[in-house]
Amino acid sequence: MTQEQAKKRINELRKILQEHNFNYYVKSNPTISDFEYDLLINELQTLESEFPQFDNENSPSRRVGSDLNREFESFPHRYPMLSLGNTYNREELEEFDQRVKKVVGDEVAYFCELKYDGIAVALTYRKGTFQQALTRGDGSRGDDVSHNIRTIRSIPLHLHGDHIPEDLEIRGEVILPAEGFEKLNKEREKNGEAPFANPRNAASGTLKMQNSALVAKRPLDCLFYFIPGEQKLFQTHHESLEAARSWGFKVPEYNILTHSMSEVFDYIDTWESDRADLPFEIDGVVIKVDSILLQQQLGFTAKTPRWAISYKFRAEQALSRVLSIDFQVGRTGAITPVANLEPVQLAGTIVKRATLHNADQISLLDIRLGDHVHVEKGGEIIPKIVGVDQKQRDPSSKPFRFISTCPECGTQLLRKEDEAAHYCPNETGCPPQIKGRIEHFISRKAMEINAAEATIDLLFREGLVKDVSDLYTLNLDQVKNLDRFGEKSAQNLISSIENSRQVPFPRVLYALGIRYVGETVARKLAEAFLSLERLMEANQEALEEVDEIGERIAQSLRSWFSEERNIHLLNRLKSAGLQMEMDRPETLISQLLTGKTLVISGVFAHHSRDELKTMIEQHGGKNSASISARTDYILAGENMGPSKYQKAQKLGIEIITEEQFMSMLAL
Repeated sequence: MTQEQAKKRINELRKILQEHNFNYYVKSNPTISDFEYDLLINELQTLESEFPQFDNENSPSRRVGSDLNREFESFPHRYPMLSLGNTYNREELEEFDQRVKKVVGDEVAYFCELKYDGIAVALTYRKGTFQQALTRGDGSRGDDVSHNIRTIRSIPLHLHGDHIPEDLEIRGEVILPAEGFEKLNKEREKNGEAPFANPRNAASGTLKMQNSALVAKRPLDCLFYFIPGEQKLFQTHHESLEAARSWGFKVPEYNILTHSMSEVFDYIDTWESDRADLPFEIDGVVIKVDSILLQQQLGFTAKTPRWAISYKFRAEQALSRVLSIDFQVGRTGAITPVANLEPVQLAGTIVKRATLHNADQISLLDIRLGDHVHVEKGGEIIPKIVGVDQKQRDPSSKPFRFISTCPECGTQLLRKEDEAAHYCPNETGCPPQIKGRIEHFISRKAMEINAAEATIDLLFREGLVKDVSDLYTLNLDQVKNLDRFGEKSAQNLISSIENSRQVPFPRVLYALGIRYVGETVARKLAEAFLSLERLMEANQEALEEVDEIGERIAQSLRSWFSEERNIHLLNRLKSAGLQMEMDRPETLISQLLTGKTLVISGVFAHHSRDELKTMIEQHGGKNSASISARTDYILAGENMGPSKYQKAQKLGIEIITEEQFMSMLAL
């Protein structure tokens, strides 16, 4: 066979196999037998092996995966992957409806869809060809799982149809259908392996496996539900999903368009009773404003869209008995009571422990040792106790008394008036707090130092690491002679610590473990002040001017930086070569808006809200979601929210149009 003949046949086979994949995995209507399909795949693999110059990473032959182990890189999301607001009662849905109608009027259609219980992913296509898949991650960055996504046969690698955007992002949920889950667990039990707790855990674990050949052997599926950033292409959400279906994406048929809350409630009632009949698991229903124009008008909070909400079905419950109560000490010193229970089956897992949250919760529910309790497992990793069966209570039982001293170091516990938790104030001498701060510091989203919890415990017990700065004084000879270590494992740890010196400033700031400074807050602070030195010099007012930084976070920062031991720690980390500053973003075009804070409201004729936000940042300005005395301009489009308009008038803030904004930038 000549090269030209091989190329022609390879392209022909790829086209045929892509069509059969679509018929089988998306339309559920296979047109050839498995044997015939395997013959075509084998022919393609043979030709690709003989003619490697025609290799293509999106070939159907890649669906079998690769046995190479790969590390996952993280990349920024083109559009933030925000979470949805949750509710468990209908009164809150009514309130959501009222909030929406207060802004956009009474003519609102809601699109209702099932809330798939899987792993959210964002897929990117360029010119109709699959490019990349990212997990949700922290909402702003996600892990690249493209190699594993390519093995999922219901996900198209090449799109077909009309009006496909040049650059397309689409969101979906990777799931493990019920039938495949049962089959997988039977195989694991047969092989002497522990079964997966539930389909979501199995899907999550599979998607993050580093060997894509193993991923390919598991029957993952993907259901698609949202196309962000394509406001100019569609008028409604349901139109966008119809288009996605026509391009080859698997969009479930269970969705409906409603025009009243009574229709929304009917949809909820239907699936709360019929969800057991679905071929996959769901944990609720999602309600979205269908009009994309109205979605833009409603906008977003810092974490959630104002035009969508999820209604969660009531979590499963089981009855068990409280055997004892332990107390855990966290890295901040917070004391968390945990009940040890008689083992009970709940939501696919055997539950032996349940969180009790704090002293108030124990008192509110009047939980006592020996009580029979109702245990619930909703979105919680550790199940929680939600009630006591008073009829089965031993008449001689006594109310439970919360501890008054730290279970680890014996220090008298404290409790602030405005907080529910008890705290151990012994930050420098309480072992779980010290080890907890080190474990947070080395975690994957912080400094990403490759050390297990047991390793940190060992280094601490041996007196080699008393705080995070001690990690950077470790040497190979100190580590390799420790229990469970050898030359190679010791070198891996030292190399991982050395590599952490290159971790960017926002993650270093997050790694410090300052109270209330999570990943998002750390990134915003780093971008606002650009260096640790400038951040330390910032006063309360300067801190609160940063988007999403309120009084509580600002006070926590000022308090942390006022501690002499923290300053000593920072000096040691700086001497160790950690990144304590960052460059101004390269996207900065000018400083025309430097020091200015803008709030965007309404719908615009020539640019999307995301485009306008990017322009503000590119010219040195700051975006804010809410109006305050520190706001310099309101950038207003059509249908600006009346409450924002009134507040702007009251505070005397200048309102500018899209045209005036462009003139300010001389564009």
